[in-house]
Amino acid sequence: MSREKKKLTVLDLFSGCGGLSIGLETAGFDIKLGIDNWDKSLETFQKNHKNSEILCSDLSKLSPQKIEDKFLKNGVDVVVGGPPCQGFSISGKRDVRDPRNDLYKSFVLFVKYFKPKAFILENVPNLVSMDNGKVKDQIISEFEKLGYKVVYKILLASDFGVPQNRKRVIFVGLKNKSEFQYPKGQFVSKKVTSSEAISDLPESDVADGNSYANLPKSDYQKSMRRKSKGVFNHKTTKHTEKTIKIINLVPDGKNYKSLPKNLQGTRKVNIAWTRLNSKTPSFTIDTGHRHHFHYNFNRIPTVREAARLQSFPDDFIFLGTLTDQHKQVGNAVPPLLAYEIGKELSKQI
Repeated sequence: MSREKKKLTVLDLFSGCGGLSIGLETAGFDIKLGIDNWDKSLETFQKNHKNSEILCSDLSKLSPQKIEDKFLKNGVDVVVGGPPCQGFSISGKRDVRDPRNDLYKSFVLFVKYFKPKAFILENVPNLVSMDNGKVKDQIISEFEKLGYKVVYKILLASDFGVPQNRKRVIFVGLKNKSEFQYPKGQFVSKKVTSSEAISDLPESDVADGNSYANLPKSDYQKSMRRKSKGVFNHKTTKHTEKTIKIINLVPDGKNYKSLPKNLQGTRKVNIAWTRLNSKTPSFTIDTGHRHHFHYNFNRIPTVREAARLQSFPDDFIFLGTLTDQHKQVGNAVPPLLAYEIGKELSKQI
């Protein structure tokens, strides 16, 4: 009688609500522990990872040995995570001396202690060019000293079926000294569009758990609904009459440049009054800055719509205030992207 293959175990650092973990779990991994310093995101993580444990703490103050003693007595096969990236991001100052850039060192420390078979480190693409590539080279060098063969690649989420043009750099290190082969995107020439992602969701609020008002209109919607018993996190934002009138003047896929000259300066950011384009993948979902709007409805996307654009399945339920939920969605790794990486990693370990 064949024995069931033992699942590879995962420690998720800087876990957030668990986008990386839910993708890896779908790919067959066993998520043992999620660590983050934001309690609201961990409440969501716990709700959606029933068999995992959580720890709310500042990673820079944690002892890996104490984590092992309390949570991971049998060690762990894979360490994953996305250290906070504000120090690297183009939306930040990109200061190489930013103390947040050193948070990856906590990640390195945990890898050094647990000696996993592999690690996955995720971040913003600008990390690769920071300080003329020195930051990237330093990260690779530190892991190579620990005995890992490290390769990195900038991946575009929409190439992997995520209805969003989100770029992320992924570092994968293998202890067996083989070079990780990244998955090839199956959606490079046929992207999932914003409308294929969210056109079945209504303009108005849906009370949590209520039935879907419409049948799915795409294969993507069918896949997102597969395990869900209803609609969750679809609470709409109420805008002022003035805001609604201005949004109404912007066509599908356009931005402030479509407005009359006297209205173009009403918001002093270059992403102002931008509508999703129904015929293409979404732009990068942010943490709820309220400048991006539905391609058809005169409002910002709901948490569920944003989650769909990030490829969270509909049975993944977000907790906390609306602001908390939008932030959790925007900070996450798209689960479908994590799933594709996880499938390849499972084969190659």
